Amino acid sequence: MNSPVKVPSARLYFFVQRLFKFAAWFLFEQKVMGVENIPKEGPFLVVCNHISFWDIPLMFMMQPRQMVMFCADKWRKMPLIGPFCEMMGVIWVVRGEADIDAIKLSLGHLKAGGILAVAPEGTRSHAGPLQAGKTGAAYLADRTGVLLVPLVIWGQERTAGNLKRLRRTSVVGVFGKPLQLPPGERAKAEKLEQYTELIMCRLAALLPPEYRGVYADHPRLRELVNRSA
Repeated sequence: MNSPVKVPSARLYFFVQRLFKFAAWFLFEQKVMGVENIPKEGPFLVVCNHISFWDIPLMFMMQPRQMVMFCADKWRKMPLIGPFCEMMGVIWVVRGEADIDAIKLSLGHLKAGGILAVAPEGTRSHAGPLQAGKTGAAYLADRTGVLLVPLVIWGQERTAGNLKRLRRTSVVGVFGKPLQLPPGERAKAEKLEQYTELIMCRLAALLPPEYRGVYADHPRLRELVNRSA
């Protein structure tokens, strides 16, 4: 089954990725952990926190398998950014509404065996800590049965300040263990909310305490942290 999303050849994708990694050395000092948690084959959904404009290029560089990302529709007509996203594989999302076209493309890409990255918060947390997650990622995972791979990245929010001082920014990325939602009947609104809390707490458990935001005192987070202690 072919993906409904236009994607580049693997050769072009990974060539551009290498260029990004080279250029990024001048901006970032990256530390990436948990790469062994990324499935070697098959489709999955990367779920990530979202605190900076730099999240997308950092995800692009850290993920060793070719993937498609969600991007806000406002960037679609931006010079350079829009055409570049189109070339590398993107699903444009109209914020503030149920974007049916984006949902159909996402389901089709995952069912075709693709990898998709999404920030469940839906928009950037400019202050850094996690905001409440939306149910989109849970919906896609529930309807397709694919694995969810948590990814947290922090430190990139200091990039602008460090650039002014001609300093590289220390960035940490952590891939968590894959999560599979329970099989069964299609989840409705209440169950999707519960799944979303589970996903967000898995992200929060991978983050330093100061980044856990609205999930800092969530009982499920305490359970996850105690279990890993």
